[in-house]
Amino acid sequence: MTIIIAILALGGLTLVLSIMLVIANKKLYVYEDPRIDVVEDMLPHANCGACGFPGCRPFAEALVAGEVLPGKCTVSSDEGRTEIGNYLGVSVGAEEKQVARLACAGGTNVARNKAEYEGLQNCQAAALVSGGGKGCFWGCLGFGDCMNVCDFDAIHMDEHGLPVVDVDKCTACGDCVEVCPKDLFSIEPVSHQLWVACKNLEKGDEVLEECQVACTACGRCAMDAPGDLITMEYNLPVVNYSIAEQTPLPIQRCPTGAIVWLDKKAGAIKGKESKKIVRKGERNMGYS
Repeated sequence: MTIIIAILALGGLTLVLSIMLVIANKKLYVYEDPRIDVVEDMLPHANCGACGFPGCRPFAEALVAGEVLPGKCTVSSDEGRTEIGNYLGVSVGAEEKQVARLACAGGTNVARNKAEYEGLQNCQAAALVSGGGKGCFWGCLGFGDCMNVCDFDAIHMDEHGLPVVDVDKCTACGDCVEVCPKDLFSIEPVSHQLWVACKNLEKGDEVLEECQVACTACGRCAMDAPGDLITMEYNLPVVNYSIAEQTPLPIQRCPTGAIVWLDKKAGAIKGKESKKIVRKGERNMGYS
């Protein structure tokens, strides 16, 4: 008899709990638009965050909700964005592509190390030891932390130990910005063609002993720039990108090529008066 009572009690309890679960499921059910799964499948699954959302799933939810347009995803192809727009019945929209840019041109052929660093071969570790041993305290250390954290194979190190960003592959995820101990990377719209490739804050030609392409704060670019396009702040030129009309005029008299014009095909273009760099090998720790 005891066993029968126990079985009935457990059966009754199970029935009550089942009924409660059914009621709770109906009361607490949250409808999810099935289009979200479809749109998510159309996205590149990069989960890079370039769209401003933490991943492709939240971005798909915002697309279905009508909060953003497909053009916000700069990683997807034109065909992919059009496909999403057609599926949702919305315009594709336009969003300017953004890429990571490096504010340093001091490779081993132009910049000198004042000490030889021995230790973990990464920039963050080297930066903890007297700034990494480079003559220019603000310069790229060249161990490739940025390349190693890039999940999109958009950064490689050139023969002079400088990171080179592949504009087509870059998703503007910002991982390289976070990992660089010298804060040399920033995320910029591709329309920002006037670029200061230096972060040295010292003034005068003495800085050229450490890096031949460093900014000497001569101010010629600011003098030649129209209006308030360029101002000098802390011995560095600062470009006012809110001024829509940019021009390569300010680069022409730069003696070191620290400010350049970024051309989509030709790459970084230096001014006419910039000193030509012919050295292919490394500069030693002397004064050569």
